[in-house]
Amino acid sequence: MGGHARRLIEEALREGRRRLLEHEALELVASYGVPVPRWRLARSPEEAAEAAREIGGPVVLKIVSPQVVHKSDVGGVLVGVSSPEEAAEAYRRIIENVKRRVPGAEVVGVLVQEMAPPGAVEVVVGAIRDPVFGPAVMFGLGGVFVEIFQDVSFRVAPFTRSDAEEMIAEVKAYRLLKGYRGKPPRDLEALKDVVMAAQRIMLDNPEVAEMDLNPVMSYPEGALAVDARVILSAQKAEEQTLH
Repeated sequence: MGGHARRLIEEALREGRRRLLEHEALELVASYGVPVPRWRLARSPEEAAEAAREIGGPVVLKIVSPQVVHKSDVGGVLVGVSSPEEAAEAYRRIIENVKRRVPGAEVVGVLVQEMAPPGAVEVVVGAIRDPVFGPAVMFGLGGVFVEIFQDVSFRVAPFTRSDAEEMIAEVKAYRLLKGYRGKPPRDLEALKDVVMAAQRIMLDNPEVAEMDLNPVMSYPEGALAVDARVILSAQKAEEQTLH
């Protein structure tokens, strides 16, 4: 569990990067047992087509570049791509968009990712390393709503699984998770698993300054972290560069 995460973090710090690339962040959280959609990193239109064929069904394509943080703003994301041929074309379009809008951006590749099934309640699981309290984990309503409603709860690590349960129950959106207007209740055990995994990541890896899993798609059975963002400590990055 820890070894693979260490390698990903150390490699990023050696390169002077404070942010894991999206596929690295997905790898890191998956190594701690967080369920993520199937994905492949493509470095050519042919590889994108092959990845779409392998994954099957509709896929999302996203640019992977250290210089591109807000991918959608620069035409770096295409969703609902349904065939290998479309995936090859989507790859070309994304690369073209990014070259035009972020000239000089280093392109690592394009992430080809399985689209999450519909019908989820979107939540967010995040974490931050506070200089006084240490690592704290956050849970709340996710997706586009996280900034609008700011319906979140926090716990300082280390905490227990029953603390994770309380965290989830504290948010107003808990009513959505318990089932509403004929909608089935969500798998709360799966959400607790994600919260506990976020805590372990923060406790095991002091270099991780911030982490966001948003959205985490919550289903009647299981959960799926669609996007992962991991920020590393500037101090740790500087220390690594000096060695």
